[in-house]
Amino acid sequence: MPVPPDAFAFGVLGDAPYDEGEVERLDAVIERINAQPLAFVVHVGDIGSSRPEQACGDAWLAARKRQFERIRHPFLLLPGDNEWSDCRSPLQRLAAWRELFCSFYTIQNLERQPGPYCEHVRWEAAGWVFVALNVPGRDNHVRHPEHAPRMQAVFAWIEEAAARAASAKGLVVLMQANPFTTAPRDGFAPLREKLAELGRRSPGRVILIHGDTHLYRDDQPLPGLRRIEVWGSPFVDWTAVVLP
Repeated sequence: MPVPPDAFAFGVLGDAPYDEGEVERLDAVIERINAQPLAFVVHVGDIGSSRPEQACGDAWLAARKRQFERIRHPFLLLPGDNEWSDCRSPLQRLAAWRELFCSFYTIQNLERQPGPYCEHVRWEAAGWVFVALNVPGRDNHVRHPEHAPRMQAVFAWIEEAAARAASAKGLVVLMQANPFTTAPRDGFAPLREKLAELGRRSPGRVILIHGDTHLYRDDQPLPGLRRIEVWGSPFVDWTAVVLP
């Protein structure tokens, strides 16, 4: 759908490409994205399957970086579970992802969270506050020792962004995981409670954007919270989000 030229719009996509055919289809998606008047583009993570020759390996990640460099708009990529938490050596793979992509962001005036989580960023655009988080899919890596300190950082970063958004149009939260999944282990219950709290505090002014379960949705899973899930493999596409 064409974006009105005077609208504030940005593009989101995720969970692709998972094979060479999808790589070619993503090239076509990038061409369509480049033809639209967008403020920026965010890929919410999972840029391949979690096989060693794909997202758990350096060569595939480097190839995806070269592919994303073709996007002419300011761009941001989030880590997904296939890039690190589902890999054999998750913390090593997250370190490799950070080395490759934490300096790859081109959205203007990004603020990084102090500390080790360079992937946690926030920015403001058109009166909205945006916050991006490392929350990987399936179960949020809940059984690993890294889960607790990472989620402590996640909650602190969300709260700071929400405080800024109190005097703005609203808050947009971006992550890879679908936090409304509970199988096989529920690693998202405290996060859902935080999202519910944000919806109560600012009804209609909080938007969650995620991937993970590969089906497009635009709904309200919690009172006051709008949720947008992007398409994912085998559906290789993008979504334009237009905000007032």
